[in-house]
Formats: sequence, C-alpha cells, structure tokens
Amino acid sequence: MDSGSRISRRDFMKLATLGAGSLSLIAGCAPKHPPGRRVLSDDDAGLLGAIADRIIPPDEWPGGRENGVVSFIDRQLDGPYRRFRGDYRRGLDAMTGTCLEKHRKRFESLSAEKQTRLLGEMESGGLRDGGWKEGFSKRFFEMVRSHAMQAYYGSPRHGGNPDYASYRMMGIDYPPILGQNRYRF
Repeated sequence: MDSGSRISRRDFMKLATLGAGSLSLIAGCAPKHPPGRRVLSDDDAGLLGAIADRIIPPDEWPGGRENGVVSFIDRQLDGPYRRFRGDYRRGLDAMTGTCLEKHRKRFESLSAEKQTRLLGEMESGGLRDGGWKEGFSKRFFEMVRSHAMQAYYGSPRHGGNPDYASYRMMGIDYPPILGQNRYRF
C-alpha cells in the first residue's frame, strides 16, 4: 500500500467518533418498549395477555396473563425465540385486524365467548382473510399455545410462573436444579 492511501491515526479517530455518534442517534430513534419489556409494545402485551387468559383461564388459580405468559414470551423473543419475532408481529397484527373488521373492537374488548370462538376458528385454521393466508392462523395459535404452556408450567427463571403458582396448583415441589445447594444428604 502506498503512503498516499493511508489514513492518519487522527483522521481514523475522527471517523470512528463520527460513526459511533451516528449509531447512537439511530439507536435513539428506535421504537421504545415499556420498562420491563424487551420486545412487545403495550398493545402487543395487552392482546397477548388476553389470548393467554383464554388459553389458560383464571379460576381459583392465576390465568395465563397473571402467571407470567406475556413476560415469558417477551423475554424469550429477545433470546432463544428470536426467530419467532416475525410470526408474533404478523399474528398479533392479523388478530387485531380481524377483530376490528369483524367486531369493530379489539380482541381485549370482546366478550369471553367471542374471544373463545375466534381462537377456535384460529386453532382450526378457519381464519383465512387478511394476514391469515396459507394456514398461518393454525400455526400461530399452536405456537402461542405452546409458548403459553411453557411459561405457565415452566421454571420461573425463564420469565413465567412467578411464585411457582402452577407448581403449587399441581401440589408438587419446585424441582431442584443440579449444582445448587438445595439438597440434603
């Protein structure tokens, strides 16, 4: 390389500083998520919580929303379930569109019976308009149901099932984790 094509250390530092400043400006313009959430907006979390409460309805024990399903899914979408972000975005948008088109209300505002009926259509693959093309409604329902069950019955360390509610409901002790000092010999 000839000396004419080299950049001085001072010029390199100027460019690096300019680049870092530009990135921080761009990051400042990115969509903000409410405190405590990593991926889901308030609207997404509200809709997902309502769906979770129809999949695992509250009774004398907490339902899906109260037992951390939304927190679990949000946390996992920022980690191991990152590959599902697009599916969640598409499914939540399609659900909102379907509800507004059919009922002129958001899913969260529908009666429990209408919510359950709509989820039944989704589960059977019966929703085909809007964002539900190519059997997506069935795949989306199965994904959300699977993630809701993992959240509800899984370990609290993954973001769901706070206070071990489902463990207490089933009458089982919290399973010990190998490597922790929880064993008595």
